[in-house]
Order: sequence, then C-alpha cells, then structure tokens
Amino acid sequence: MSTSPDSQTLKKGKSIDNAHGEHVEDFIDTVEISLTPAEDVSYGRGGVRGLFDSPFVGGAALLASLGGFSFGYDQGVISIINVMEQFHAVFPDAATPFGKGFMTGMLEFGAFLGCLFMPTLADKISRKRALTVVVAIFNIGAIMQTAAPSYGVLVAGRTIGGIGVGTLAMGSPIYISEIAPPNLRGTLLVLESISIVAGVVISFFITYGTRHMAGEVSFRLPLGLQMVCSTLLGIGIHFYPYSPRWLALVNRPQEALQSLTRLRRLPADDHRVQAEHRGIISEVEVQKIMQERNHPGKSFLALEFAGWCDLFSKKLWRRTAVAVGIAFFQQFSGINAFIYYAPTLFQSLGQSEEMSLIMSGVFNILQLVAVAACFFIIDKVGRR
Repeated sequence: MSTSPDSQTLKKGKSIDNAHGEHVEDFIDTVEISLTPAEDVSYGRGGVRGLFDSPFVGGAALLASLGGFSFGYDQGVISIINVMEQFHAVFPDAATPFGKGFMTGMLEFGAFLGCLFMPTLADKISRKRALTVVVAIFNIGAIMQTAAPSYGVLVAGRTIGGIGVGTLAMGSPIYISEIAPPNLRGTLLVLESISIVAGVVISFFITYGTRHMAGEVSFRLPLGLQMVCSTLLGIGIHFYPYSPRWLALVNRPQEALQSLTRLRRLPADDHRVQAEHRGIISEVEVQKIMQERNHPGKSFLALEFAGWCDLFSKKLWRRTAVAVGIAFFQQFSGINAFIYYAPTLFQSLGQSEEMSLIMSGVFNILQLVAVAACFFIIDKVGRR
C-alpha cells in the first residue's frame, strides 16, 4: 500500500488498544493505517434527503431490508390465524393454550438458532450468498407451513422458517451497514426496522381479509405469500455488489475498491472513495493482525468462536453488556407477545372478536408510525 496524505504508519509511541487491553504497537512493528477512518468520510447530506443523492445504494439497502420484511410477516401472519375457526378445524392441537403457544414460540427458537451461525456463514461465503442460502431455508419452512397436513409438520415448518428469519434479520443489517455511506448509515439501517414492522402490518391485514374465505385457503394463502418478498431478495441481491468490507476481509482489496465505486457512483480516483477504501483496508488489516496475535494458528471456525469469546474480555465486556442489554430489554417489553397474540389478548379483556381485531390493527399501525418517525430523525438527533 502506497503512502498518501491521508495515511500514516503506526509505530512505537502510538497507542491503540485491542480487545484484551494490550497496545497494538506492542506487536505491530509497521502497519500503514488511514488518518481518516472509513466512517468519517462524508459524501454529502445525511438523513432522508441524502437518499436522493445515493439512489443506487438506497435501492440495495431497500432490497436487503426485505429480509426484515419476511421476519415481520412471519411474526404477524400468525396472530389472526391463531383465532381462525378454519385453522383450528384442520389443526385442533393448535386450539389448545399449549399447542398455540408451542407452535408460535418455535419460530423464535428457530430464529435463535439461526442467529448463532449467520455471522460465520456471512464471513465464509459473503453477505450476498449467505442471504441467498437463508432465503432458501426460509422458503422451505414457508412451504412446509403452507402445505402442512398435520400439526407436527406445521411446527417443524415454523421452526425451519424461524431459522430463516433469524438469519435474515441478522444478515440484512450486516450487508446494509457495510455498503452504506457513513452519512446515511443510520437512516438505511432503520429501513430494516421499518420493513419488520411493515411486514407485521401487511400480514395482519392480509389475514384480516382472508379470514372470511371458506375452507383452508383462508390461512394457507397468507402463509404461502410470505415467500414472495424473500424470493425477490434471494434473486435481486445478486444484481448488487459484494460488501467492500467482506472483500477486504478475504484479501480482495482491488475488488473492494471496484465495489465502492459502484456503490458510491463515483470514479475510483475520487478522494472520498480513496479515503474510505484506505480506511476499510486499514481497519481489516489491524483486525487480522490482532486476531493472529491473540489466537495464533487457529482455524477459521476456531477464530469465529474466539471472536465470540473476545466479546466478554476485560476490555469489551461493558460494551457487550450495553449491546445485549438494549436488545434484551427491547424484547422484555413484551412487544412480541402483542404481535403474536394481540387478538387473543384483547378478547380475554372482554372485547368482541371484531373489535379485538380492529384494536390489533390499530396497535400495529402505531408501531409503523413510531418506527417511521425514527427513520426521519435518527441521523439528526443521534442514536442515543
């Protein structure tokens, strides 16, 4: 890597700490790093207005966010199906409290399993290909749910579909964050949340409309429709570039630069593209050197496991606690219970069947309004 005004050499006397609280200079003799971190490069306006300046990357992020839509759809579709008489006539086990809860909860169990292996898969075969693989898993689960002849097959389909949505819900934000320009990263990541809630809302109103259909089509149709957006994602993502950061991770720096030029719609010699490219390459190189220093001679899978362990090291455990705490308490608020069981909960409070469905719909729309507000303000007021 050639020396430039935007780069410097890391030598003795400079202090950078790794995950174990050691100084990087203690084991790096000479590594060229960028003076301008990749996240500090500015490409113009932020927020929603900035999307008009970057339509290509906005389209890529919108397509990737269909993974979140599929997650939300799979969550929301079951709420009205759970109270359909046609559904209970075919699957009487799902009418019991345990059967209903077990069938619904297996989606979350599958999502938990999917979250565990998605990072390894995304690092190994790329973010794009990983999304295609998990779309296939999701669609297998959707087919099993749609065509299920018995309660057992339905539960198995929910579990496999859960693995798919868990990996989609993790893989899509990874891809979005790595292709987004720094000035739009927050806004584009909120697209994932908007898509999740939009999936919940749309699936709710689809089942609200199909509940009056006679026979099994009333619930099998909305279950089958969940494959539409996931399939669009699995096919469409291949028309967009690989993540520049992933290309850097697998020692393809020139392709990383080419990916950046496509994403930013700028020539390769543009100073902003060059600065971002140098920042990405430098960050990846320092990360690799620290991994080799802390975990010498380990295989790919062993390094992945070691990376998880590093999250609980003395240097990083506080950050890990904050990240896990935010996610935990967001779920602990009980939002998923309302998504899955809102009609049932409102009926238990004495509301009529029709009113319970209307109130559930209003609740879902309010979720969409709240997350849409975040979309417009996150890059103005900050994450906290």
